[in-house]
Amino acid sequence: MAFITYFLITFYSLSLLYITIYCLMQVHLLYFYKQNKRKPSDNLSKNGVVVEDSDLPFVTIQLPIYNEQYVVERLIDNITKFDYPKDRFEIHILDDSTDETVEITQKKVVEYKAKGFNIEQVRRAGREGYKAGALRDAMPFVKGDFIAIFDADFLPNPDFLRRTIPYFNNPEIGVVQTRWEHINKNYSLLTRLQAMQLDVHFTVEQKGRYAGDCLLQFNGTAGVWRHSTINDAGGWEADTLTEDLDLSYRAQLKGWKIVYLEKVGSPAELPAEMNGLKSQQFRWTKGGAETAKKMLPLIWKADISRRKKIHGTVHLMSSSIFICIFLIGILSVPLSFLIQGIEIDMRYSYIFYAATVSVSLVYYVANVQALRTGQSYLWTLVKFIFLFPVFLSLSMGLSLHNTIAVLQGYIGKKTAFIRTPKFNINGLKDSFKNHNYLARKVSWTTIFEGLLALYFLAAIIVDLLWLDNRSFMGFHIMLFAGFGSICYLSVKHLSLK
Repeated sequence: MAFITYFLITFYSLSLLYITIYCLMQVHLLYFYKQNKRKPSDNLSKNGVVVEDSDLPFVTIQLPIYNEQYVVERLIDNITKFDYPKDRFEIHILDDSTDETVEITQKKVVEYKAKGFNIEQVRRAGREGYKAGALRDAMPFVKGDFIAIFDADFLPNPDFLRRTIPYFNNPEIGVVQTRWEHINKNYSLLTRLQAMQLDVHFTVEQKGRYAGDCLLQFNGTAGVWRHSTINDAGGWEADTLTEDLDLSYRAQLKGWKIVYLEKVGSPAELPAEMNGLKSQQFRWTKGGAETAKKMLPLIWKADISRRKKIHGTVHLMSSSIFICIFLIGILSVPLSFLIQGIEIDMRYSYIFYAATVSVSLVYYVANVQALRTGQSYLWTLVKFIFLFPVFLSLSMGLSLHNTIAVLQGYIGKKTAFIRTPKFNINGLKDSFKNHNYLARKVSWTTIFEGLLALYFLAAIIVDLLWLDNRSFMGFHIMLFAGFGSICYLSVKHLSLK
């Protein structure tokens, strides 16, 4: 029994060590981020802002969509409001839809062609390669020297092109990425928690990597590519679910640079229901694992700095942290029994508190210091103190779902690209109930999430009634709340049709 106990403790400790190292690397990005904040902000004039409209480069705007009947009109209307000469850009709607989205898009194309816009609906015979395939197959039609890409739920500001294109006057720049903002952040607790995580990525992580001269990523939307960069890097490839991350790394290994503009925001709609969020998480985490498997050997062979190699490795393997979270959760229950009566020097466990302190600090900076948006510091801090533990609990609850995605990515199991449905949710009065695109049946992972909630509820009861050492009880409460909430919302948000 002692052997089993120490074996599980070792496995548990290694998982905690992985989490700790990842969190400390996040603090390193935070250091770069804070150092950058002390420097003067980027001055567009030094990149050569073009004044005369006739000198503006020609831009192709690509809008890849698939069954987006609730938001496609909003998207097209928004893009046509760009403060950029009509004769200097074209709009390509890469429409792989199989429902009434096709007809809605056709009508919008006719409407804006009559108004003098260069706009086309690009259709394919099939959906081979999903989004990556649509982008790849549309390249022969591209006339622009630069390509701006927006997903269906994005509503970029009218000055988007004027604020991004000037950076390409530097011939080394291959991509300009902007920060995601959130149209429906305050719609529900679920959207607030998503915004909390994304705001870390689009402040500390992206700006920290940019400031620290690390490898960055194009986030799939709300950015602009130099046409020649895509070609030089080998073009869009559909062998991962994160074609954006894949092409970003291939381009940078070719010597191209990515500019990240934290101060240029691109509003977008967050998933308002749980099953849509889970499909998005699955695609991101599995695609990250697929890209890590594909790109890590190339990164370590490349003639780039050791800093870029290390941070690139941590970045590409970041989704693996869910495996560790899931393992320490599962192992904590038997360990709460087995460590009774065993003498363990707990001084060595204090290093793991660094993970909690580190992630708390990173999220505090991103969600309190960086994004106060005119609210008082005290009110912003109070909201953060309430939401952060809830966010951690939700992340724990997603660990089973995301662990499956990561493992599938590493073993090479191929699955379809399941896009995240959007429902034109802007304010508190909007609803997604009885809409198309909602999940219609309970998945086996949702059932297991419910069983895991019961597993940790039983552990809490045992902690209270039978164990002298209750050091795991707070952890078990968060796990119970996380898995229970994920299961409950997954069932609640099923389609009733």
